Amino acid sequence: MFSCASPKPDDETLLRYVRSMDVYREGRFTEAAAMLKGETKFTPALVLRGKAEYLSGDLKGAGLSLNRALAINPHDTEASLFLARVSRESGKIGEAQKLIDNILGDNPMEIRALRLAAELARERGVNGEAAAAALLDRAVEASAEAALVFLDRARLRWAGGNRSGALEDLGHAKVLLPHDSPVMRALERLESIIQEVS
Repeated sequence: MFSCASPKPDDETLLRYVRSMDVYREGRFTEAAAMLKGETKFTPALVLRGKAEYLSGDLKGAGLSLNRALAINPHDTEASLFLARVSRESGKIGEAQKLIDNILGDNPMEIRALRLAAELARERGVNGEAAAAALLDRAVEASAEAALVFLDRARLRWAGGNRSGALEDLGHAKVLLPHDSPVMRALERLESIIQEVS
């Protein structure tokens, strides 16, 4: 979904963005970043370029791209998350912590931000261990919520006749849940019913 803060892209920009997403998904990060080099206004393309630059080791380029994206849309979680990673790896721990705190202020159950916050807390040494544990407990709770989303979509897919999609979603949900959870038992019952009926 495109941010309303980002101007609507022209067809050429949108096409380049879609093609670069495919290249990015293939793990060709340097190439994906190069495809988006001239972009200055379309936030999703700036964020994708920043992520590609980060993953290809260009921390300076990633910082510039992600900061530009945040100048257009200050609430872009993906840009903030990757900029926090850039800041951390550049030794700017305070900046990384501030970005993570802002993300968690908007969405206290953002799993990726909770994980990075836990890593930052753990890096503080023994004093940060308790904070890291609390943050990871919240991430586990958020993961359980994500499992319920997969379960809901599995039910919807199965009702719509998409057996393989339903089973795939149930598999994703199982990974996120503790084995002794009541939800896990319900999930396994649904999985059994889908396999028997189909």
